[in-house]
Amino acid sequence: MNAASRVLFDEPGPRGRRRIAIGTVVISVLILLVLFLGFRTLNASGELAYAKWKPFWQQWAVKFLLEGLKGTLLVTLASGLVSFPAGALLGVGRAGRNPVVKALCTAYIEIFRSVPTLLLVYVFLFALPGVGLNVSIFWKLTVPIILINSAVIAEIVRAGIRSLDRGQSEAALALGMTTAKTMRLVVLPQAVRLVIPTLVTQLVALLKDSTLGYVVSYPELMKQANNLANNTKLLLQAFVVVSAVYVVINFALTRLATYLEHRIRTRPRARPGAGAGPSAPLGDPGADALAHDLPAALAPR
Repeated sequence: MNAASRVLFDEPGPRGRRRIAIGTVVISVLILLVLFLGFRTLNASGELAYAKWKPFWQQWAVKFLLEGLKGTLLVTLASGLVSFPAGALLGVGRAGRNPVVKALCTAYIEIFRSVPTLLLVYVFLFALPGVGLNVSIFWKLTVPIILINSAVIAEIVRAGIRSLDRGQSEAALALGMTTAKTMRLVVLPQAVRLVIPTLVTQLVALLKDSTLGYVVSYPELMKQANNLANNTKLLLQAFVVVSAVYVVINFALTRLATYLEHRIRTRPRARPGAGAGPSAPLGDPGADALAHDLPAALAPR
């Protein structure tokens, strides 16, 4: 158990560890029993017969699902390309000192964090066309996802900013850097570096939100699976195959987040012979920014 875990709860003693081990074994046995009963029921009803799974390995079905996967990835990519920069700007604005900008960013974040994505999709599908704003089905799905997730990402970035020691910005200001330059060169790079794993995990949320494409009849993966199930009358098989695709994609994103978190938490060694003390890690964005602006800050005016 690491130090962070000890802050949340006390380390269990011998009796507590024994209870945890027994509980883990009991729960694992129950899960295996449920899986076994489910497998036996499906096998008895003929749902696991090869003939019911064979259509999904044929070329026409694979091509049909790949078109849906392409639509899902396109929505996820477009949403991410807009949500992440917009969320970063909103997070910086809410963490800043300008009262007007802070109030506007706070209002946006609090409103769109509270609104369900499905409700916003319905607004773009039914309400806005009535007032003359009718966009394509791609943007009827993508824009609500962007509006919701940019607010969530803003809070992630703001949490990263607030987690930094105030000495970082105070040192930059003492060197003569402006508030905007301090945020851009010192605070924000370090904050983003801290929350990169969480931001990567947020891609999973973007991917899941794309399943709302059925509302606007956008041909994403879930919509294609629904069409395939209706045509083949094999509902269970179609949704199991699509679920496996989602599991693989989400697992890859989760592993990427774990890898980035491990790389970030691994403190590199200091440059040999660079004259830096042991507390100056290699490639620290804040240290690099301060070192870059130090001559300019100390120059006579």
